[in-house]
Amino acid sequence: MTEAPVADDTPLRKARGAFFTPAPIAEFITAWAIRSAADRVLDPSCGDAAFLVPAIERLRSLGAARPSAEGVEIDGPTAYEARNRVAAAGGTAGIRVSDFFDVEPVRECEAVIGNPPYIRYQGFKGAMRAAARLAALRAGVSISALASSWAPFVIHASQFLVPGGRLGFVLPAELLSVNYAAPVRRFLFENFGSLELVLFERQVFAQAEADVVLLLAEGFGSSTGTATIRQVPGERDLVSPDAGLRWRPADPGGKWTTVLVPAAAAEVSARLIDSGGFARLDSWGSTRLGTVTGNNRYFTLSPARAGELGLGGRDLVPVSPAGSAHLRGLELSGERFLSLGAQGESTWLFRPDEPLSRAAAAYVRTGHDAGVDQAYKCRVRTPWYRVPLLDAPDLFLTCMNADTPRLAANAAGVHHLNSVHGVYLDERVRLLGRELLPLASLNSVTLLSAEMSGRSYGGGILKLEPGEAASWAMPSCGLVADRADALRAIRSEVSHTLAKGELLGAVHLVDGILLSDSGMLTDAELATVRDAWSSMSARRARRGRRHG
Repeated sequence: MTEAPVADDTPLRKARGAFFTPAPIAEFITAWAIRSAADRVLDPSCGDAAFLVPAIERLRSLGAARPSAEGVEIDGPTAYEARNRVAAAGGTAGIRVSDFFDVEPVRECEAVIGNPPYIRYQGFKGAMRAAARLAALRAGVSISALASSWAPFVIHASQFLVPGGRLGFVLPAELLSVNYAAPVRRFLFENFGSLELVLFERQVFAQAEADVVLLLAEGFGSSTGTATIRQVPGERDLVSPDAGLRWRPADPGGKWTTVLVPAAAAEVSARLIDSGGFARLDSWGSTRLGTVTGNNRYFTLSPARAGELGLGGRDLVPVSPAGSAHLRGLELSGERFLSLGAQGESTWLFRPDEPLSRAAAAYVRTGHDAGVDQAYKCRVRTPWYRVPLLDAPDLFLTCMNADTPRLAANAAGVHHLNSVHGVYLDERVRLLGRELLPLASLNSVTLLSAEMSGRSYGGGILKLEPGEAASWAMPSCGLVADRADALRAIRSEVSHTLAKGELLGAVHLVDGILLSDSGMLTDAELATVRDAWSSMSARRARRGRRHG
């Protein structure tokens, strides 16, 4: 045997979007997908044969005398290792070393299996992205330039299936929620006769900051209007998944996060929106990303540091400090803002007027000497030290949350960085929204909607992008106006409850005013919504702990 090439290291493997698949998952998908000793099998991102080895074993168990399978792998040394592992398992593997998107599809496989590479759009660029989008387009599917690598991969891989063939993939849970996956979701319903999704209660890929689902798509060339949804605690529970439930989406291309919501709770939420009691956040105004400085450590300063540098009013603008821990109440007041600065938080943004003051010019030179001007965001703007600035928002929206997204009124009138979003209220509802929307948003229907609108990341964090925030269900302008006096009456108590870290206590107070006392929901309906939110948020938290 010739000497093996040197395998690449972990950073390079992660840059390719390659993550090792736990054996129980590979074995489960392989057993599901391969039904006959004569099945032709392809793993289009085979890595070191995590799927090919169990495929060989499955084929042999079905009676194949000389089991073989095909693979594609972009990394030569990894492909070499895969061939050796398959040979050691008693099979043969025809592995092509290539970018899978450069491989012309031939419809000859009964089973396509694997764990497609997961590269977010920021790293999925250039010729690679162009080839991927073209491959999907040839299959009749237009994929957004913002898509991660797995989305066009699913489309292209399907083109290697014979009619009736089966696709078994490990995919990011983004499949359920992100906007760019809409064409993939629609494609699956329109091109497979049977769909199953297996969801995990715990995170099963410790090294990847993303949750996963198992996609089991069967009957290529047909279509369906329903899918079977199964849930298991972890990868070792796949041997006995539950019977699952049948689910029919209102729009196959829409978000599939409703699969996690009991039908009764979904019906209550839909009825509240249809009745006008609740509406999307974009009915109140628009949500925008915060300022991207390119280097927060340089551009944001504490009052003490600004004083040391001699920077003054012409050089600085007030900004909510990075992060959102200080935005868990109903507002960021002027008093609280000053207190944060006194505590050493960076409440000033360096954004000097021209001509530069002597102190500002000196600080610019310091930044240049330190190479700050070479950061991408700095390099592409002129002058590099002049940070683009949005108007101060009416409300802050916390976008990364362990519990639930929060709205906080910007009573201090300061600007925001990209660690939070800004909500800009329409003029007709600005006064009402600034005063009461952060309070009114603390209700069970809105909490449940956040779980359905956002996406879950590693560690159990719920993230809400501006486009997702637009569809976040809020009490309507009319409902808040009708219940304004009652909401004002509990404002102080809710503030104190939040200050003690008791989110649920605050939510129960607001629920009483908006949902119970108003007669919008019965006690049983409210309990259904609360239980649905509790179940979804608990599930998200469990997935943040690999075995916890």
